[in-house]
Amino acid sequence: MTSKKGFRYRLKRRLLLTVTGIIATVIVAILVFSVVPVPFSAVMAERQVSALVSGDTDYRARSRWVSMSEISPWMPLAVIAGEDQKFPEHWGFDFAAVQSVLDSRQRGEIRGASTLSQQTAKNMFLWDGRSWLRKGLEAGLTVGLETLWGKKRILTVYLNIAEFGPGIFGVEMASETYFHKHASQLTRQEAALLAAILPNPILYHADAPSVYVRGRQQWISRQMEQLGGTGFLEKYHLY
Repeated sequence: MTSKKGFRYRLKRRLLLTVTGIIATVIVAILVFSVVPVPFSAVMAERQVSALVSGDTDYRARSRWVSMSEISPWMPLAVIAGEDQKFPEHWGFDFAAVQSVLDSRQRGEIRGASTLSQQTAKNMFLWDGRSWLRKGLEAGLTVGLETLWGKKRILTVYLNIAEFGPGIFGVEMASETYFHKHASQLTRQEAALLAAILPNPILYHADAPSVYVRGRQQWISRQMEQLGGTGFLEKYHLY
């Protein structure tokens, strides 16, 4: 009996130490990347490994870090307009959007409700999927990012690790690939087009946009105007 109790105690202690170690490592990583450029993300690693496992030796997850000052202000405005218009105001979660999604699913519609903060947490640290475990970890990481980073930093990292096509990660690589220019030179319509493919960059293509993508591009462009243009970024100190 004593032996069993001792075993359970040691098991609980090791589990606690493991969990504590993981949490501490994540906190350190969040603190480090609050100032250091992010060299790669979990999604990049996942895509590269999946390609190698499937035998696709030509696949390369490519990215090139740029600071916010090296990105056209139209681009952060476009992703906010298209993905998360309440980004400057919420603390990582848009509960009104979540309720809207639940209502839409009851009607048989498929929509997402992840904020830019949640997407950054997922892309940087986690894997694809819809399990409750992943969503729980995403929620905890989102709180960490919102607490230890500012909104501008979250937006900068998001723009540098977002997937814009097969092997294309970050706005600088996307801009060079699709428009043969630096991210600092993106026009309003080009930024809106890149933002239009973000819901599914594997299905939607910036170099051969479908009618749906073109329609979403124009909608995002109008939303950018309604938000107040680049003055919106200045108002919330995002650029």
